[in-house]
Amino acid sequence: MKINTFCKTPLSAAIAAAMMVSSFAHAQATESNNSEIETISVLGQTYRNTATKTSLEPEETPQAITIIDSETLENRGVKSLNQALRYAPGVVTEQKGGSVTMYDTFNIRGFDVQQSYYDGLALQFLNGWNLQPQIDPIAIQQVEIFKGPTSVLYGAMPPGGMVNMIAKTPQKESSTEVIAASGSRNLVEFSIDSTGQIGDGPFSYRIIGLARQRDGQVDHTKEERYVFAPSLNWQVSDRTLINFNMYYQNDPEMGINSAMPSSGSLTDNPNGTTTPNTFVGDKNWSTFEREFLMLGYKIDHQIASDWNFLQNFRYTDAELYQENTYHSDYYGHWDPTTGNLDRNIYSTDEESKGYTIDNQLSGYIVTGEVEHNLLLGLDYQHLKGSSVYAEYGSTSQFGDFNIFNPNNDLINRDSLTKAFEVRDDIKLRQLGVYLQDQIRYDRLVVIAGGRYDTYKTSSDYAGSYTEADDSSFSYRVGALYELDNGISPFANYATSFQPVSGTSSFGEAYEPETGEQIEVGVKYQSSDYSKTASASLFRIEKNDVLVTDPSSADFQDQLQVGQIRSQGIELEGMIQLTSEFDVAANYTYTDMEITKDSANGLQGTTPIYVPEHAANLWSNYRWFEGPLSGTRLSGGVRYTGEMQMDATNTQGKVPAYTVVDLSVGYELGYMSESLSGMTVNLLANNLFGEEYFTCYDQTNCWYGEERTIELNFKTSF
Repeated sequence: MKINTFCKTPLSAAIAAAMMVSSFAHAQATESNNSEIETISVLGQTYRNTATKTSLEPEETPQAITIIDSETLENRGVKSLNQALRYAPGVVTEQKGGSVTMYDTFNIRGFDVQQSYYDGLALQFLNGWNLQPQIDPIAIQQVEIFKGPTSVLYGAMPPGGMVNMIAKTPQKESSTEVIAASGSRNLVEFSIDSTGQIGDGPFSYRIIGLARQRDGQVDHTKEERYVFAPSLNWQVSDRTLINFNMYYQNDPEMGINSAMPSSGSLTDNPNGTTTPNTFVGDKNWSTFEREFLMLGYKIDHQIASDWNFLQNFRYTDAELYQENTYHSDYYGHWDPTTGNLDRNIYSTDEESKGYTIDNQLSGYIVTGEVEHNLLLGLDYQHLKGSSVYAEYGSTSQFGDFNIFNPNNDLINRDSLTKAFEVRDDIKLRQLGVYLQDQIRYDRLVVIAGGRYDTYKTSSDYAGSYTEADDSSFSYRVGALYELDNGISPFANYATSFQPVSGTSSFGEAYEPETGEQIEVGVKYQSSDYSKTASASLFRIEKNDVLVTDPSSADFQDQLQVGQIRSQGIELEGMIQLTSEFDVAANYTYTDMEITKDSANGLQGTTPIYVPEHAANLWSNYRWFEGPLSGTRLSGGVRYTGEMQMDATNTQGKVPAYTVVDLSVGYELGYMSESLSGMTVNLLANNLFGEEYFTCYDQTNCWYGEERTIELNFKTSF
């Protein structure tokens, strides 16, 4: 698999596939044994929820968790995990705006999340570079967002939380969904999702395919993707199920991977203005290609009536190649008085191979009136990869580039010569063993767990070798009490760790960055499942944060003395007002501050990408009678408060913004019985064309996503 030999074939048509069940239906499914079995079938026998790595209900977990079901993903027309997280409380998504779509860039409770999970296993990434698998929503059954430290079950993690995407699984009941779509930026998309039992035998299959092509938000760019994700269930016996799964994705074009100055976009510049379509790169040196293959299996075996063993394994082979330009205020590339922008020309050729495996032994024990749900686990991951970075000089040798009058045809590829080239060889190994007990006594649920990890990562960058070789113990304890009225107060304490590679100026290895959270809250679920709500108060401290050593030459060395504190409140609720009308809303208040810093005057500042206030609302209305029978009207409003523009808090703030989204669907079977199973959907994101921004500093900003319109047609049979 060599990424820079892609054959770019023409695209046929357009997208997605309707998923299977809403969260409201999921809640109702617990009312009877039959419906509970049906829900487990949709999620798969090997499903384990993110919060506990067991099949227990998330509502029993004394920690905040948000679940986004497949129906919601489809109604919102999401194309990425970034978009799927837009309405989640405590999450700030799309940190690089609407034009950089090759990454899922977000934070939870103020802490950046660099690594997401797919079906309980980490999507391994090449640390410090660009290569990481990015799962398309066509293959996702639901998204689970776990708030707070998760190291007790998953190892190295930031303290804010994690995201786990649950894969679609084979079903015994046959069904096929085909979707074609077209829309803004010349969108053309086609997808198929087919599942069922093979004859009357022990095998069930699922085949998912996707082809998508559209213009990028920025001029002279395109986005193109192909996905093939087959899976097979083999019911070996009544006690044993084996699932084989594959996910292949080819992204011949991924838009852009660059920013632009804030002057002339977010702030006024007398020389001119830019637009969301302004391209600050060069069309002759703009390549972004990625290809990856994931092969996996799951073995689910019932050892005895109350004991179960699950082994989950995945192998990943990934490559990425890019040709791009960048600019930096540090090197004086940007002149706001003229609009001239000098850019460095570079390329990266990245590859990685790795595997992850998680072994889980779970059991149910009753001692008197106390129930124990035990979990014992052993997981391991290994990654080996490299990146070759090359620079080819500056665009100034080809002529001046002005962002207010952009000429994107300056670079002559034949005239480029390498200024230098370096290689970074990266290795990672992590081994963890964990134990958890979820205890129920009458209405009291107590959860306690601990984990011990050994973690080793190394980087050989141009002959300079650095490594992190750490071991750490992390744990959590929490309690929840279920009252008669559906209210369940809870509290928890949890810890996290993140190893840091490299050494100090004294030659000493850095300690892992550690975190801890205290959280108290309350969950509510009505007896008829028509109303759910939760409120959480949290305080997170991250310790041993790396900061710059002010005594070192050119501020190149670092000291490990920093601390960051994040505290706030999350409110989330859903109400089914009538059988036709439901509303979901949430609000997040975050107070985040750097509380210790040895240099740069950062103590007392707020990190970037952290709004103090954020709120979201989404509603659905369905007509079952009258002239509008078969129609669904959905809409949402998302508000993100102002954020700091840069780390020093001296360059101003990025303004708050409010974005409105709209989704309308119609089941054609209401028009004619011969059209049963056919649906047409109209999706509008950023309906009113709100212009909004995210920024790293005043020299690196991104426009948010423009208004996009999509019309798709789905047929199910």
